[in-house]
Amino acid sequence: MLHPVVLSGGSGTRLWPLSRQNQPKQFLTLIGERSLYQETVLRASRLPGVQAPITVCSQLHRFMVGEQLQAVAMGNGGIVLEPVARNTAPAIALAAMQALRSDPDATLLVMPADHLIEDEAAFRDAVGRALSLAEQAWLVAFGITPDYAETGYGYIRQGDALGADGYRIDRFVEKPDLETAQEYLDAGGYAWNSGMFLFSAQGYLDELARHAPAIVGAVERAWGKASSDLDFIRIDETAFAASPSDSIDYAVMEKTDRAAVVPVSCGWSDIGSWSSLWSVAEHDADGNRQEGDVISVDTTGSLVKASERRLIATIGVEDLIIIDTPDATLVARKDRVQDVKLVVDRLKAAGRSEHLFHRKVYRPWGSYDSIGVGERFQVKRIVVKPGAALSLQKHRHRAEHWVVVSGTAEVTCGERVFDLNENESTFIPLGSVHRLRNRGTEPVELIEVQSGSYLGEDDIVRLEDVYGRS
Repeated sequence: MLHPVVLSGGSGTRLWPLSRQNQPKQFLTLIGERSLYQETVLRASRLPGVQAPITVCSQLHRFMVGEQLQAVAMGNGGIVLEPVARNTAPAIALAAMQALRSDPDATLLVMPADHLIEDEAAFRDAVGRALSLAEQAWLVAFGITPDYAETGYGYIRQGDALGADGYRIDRFVEKPDLETAQEYLDAGGYAWNSGMFLFSAQGYLDELARHAPAIVGAVERAWGKASSDLDFIRIDETAFAASPSDSIDYAVMEKTDRAAVVPVSCGWSDIGSWSSLWSVAEHDADGNRQEGDVISVDTTGSLVKASERRLIATIGVEDLIIIDTPDATLVARKDRVQDVKLVVDRLKAAGRSEHLFHRKVYRPWGSYDSIGVGERFQVKRIVVKPGAALSLQKHRHRAEHWVVVSGTAEVTCGERVFDLNENESTFIPLGSVHRLRNRGTEPVELIEVQSGSYLGEDDIVRLEDVYGRS
């Protein structure tokens, strides 16, 4: 059976400030009405004979994965949590072991979570050709037929034909300079390396054991100590961290004699920068892509995305990327957006948090928005979903005041448990054990005012938590 494997890692840097470490681009709605992750699992679900997707992600994103699957009514074949990042070869090994638990003949369709595919019929045809090769024990990479000289992708050079379905891989080529990329395009027989693969789960593990035994050994030990928690499969951190960090390309595909490529032209993009998002988006007559409250005068070839809170106006500019969020705004020339990582590096070096979190942070119980911060105080707007509850917790350095704006909250404070209705307030003293719960059918919204000597999110001592975070 065919088991989709969705690799959902990523540091959230290339589309900053919209993407952050706690919400990388695969979970954002960039094109259409669904996130790239949701589009990936839905695309896979429409393939014939396919099973529920296996997702490999970090612990930081586990609830986001679960909620986005639920939002599109998608089951899951396992949400496997990587305790540390070790690149694609170990991640795919974890997925292979998960698939083999229920299907000894499992075939894996490996896909990054953050790619765009516009021609689904062409993709489906390529999967069919790859399945034919996988039945002959080939490990298949999907190569995107290039239509221009691109320096941002690695390339695959095709070798001998394998019937009508694909080719042997002659070699993998690193990202070329522009002149070399043009030579590849002119010569033909080269494809962009998409990062998508299809092969037998057991066949992949066998080749990995042959060419990278240290990876297989570490992953097997980590898998043997795995545990289940709600919908998640937790991998032993110590054992998994001992694995070498390596990509599937280096660990297996460049070394095996069973590597094949299926070329495909399917409107593919990895949306690796703001300029690539502009290139695949619909434009107006002036070549602009505008989202939100935007007024443009004599503006051409630009992507302008306004936040919910304010208007953006442009006059007499061209080829700009302008991305506004509540706590950060990016203005860049379209040909310089790859350098957004330099901004992120400076944020890290300065010990700032704008590369880690948005002002509005999503949690499994709802969300909070930091609407005001000053010396020794912070104000948050908190929304708790129906039936959800924050952890039973206490703080060492801060007290809190809660004012309910809408709904009815059940409050635990010390030995007391009581309801707090709209326009009512309460005080949570420093060190008090407390919890906020919504037993109703509508969201509870409240304003929280924190005061104290330290207001960081790590000043939380969780005593009990329905989401396994205590």
